[in-house]
Amino acid sequence: MNIVIKTKVHGHYLEVMEQFDRPLFEKLVPPFVQIQLEEFTGSKTGDQVKIRFLFPMKASWYSDIVDHGSDSQMAYFVDEGTQLPPGLRYWRHKHIVERLSETESLIVDQIEYRGIGVLGTILMYLPLWFTFLLRKPIYRSFFNSK
Repeated sequence: MNIVIKTKVHGHYLEVMEQFDRPLFEKLVPPFVQIQLEEFTGSKTGDQVKIRFLFPMKASWYSDIVDHGSDSQMAYFVDEGTQLPPGLRYWRHKHIVERLSETESLIVDQIEYRGIGVLGTILMYLPLWFTFLLRKPIYRSFFNSK
């Protein structure tokens, strides 16, 4: 199943992409979730993110950054889940920052996931969609205040 969330922000697309770092990642954690960020090495191919969920469930989520790049119109990186919390079987998240102008960009969260079975995949859609929808005001606040 796929989820796509788009958010317009201020900033040149390459400068916006450079700020996909640990401080931004920590701001993007939903307010109802408690995590321990065990490792965050960056957003380039070969980097890793390791999270331990503390609430509302106890679980680990590990992702590898498997690709990144940029051209004259966009920059991106892709994380794939290597250890996922219960209920998720597959995770691939492409973070895209598209150039709209010299001073505006479009952040695109493009998620592909699979739960356990068809029903599991469908049941996870709304919670995942809502979790990523919560990123929109955080992105706007973070990038529009600079």
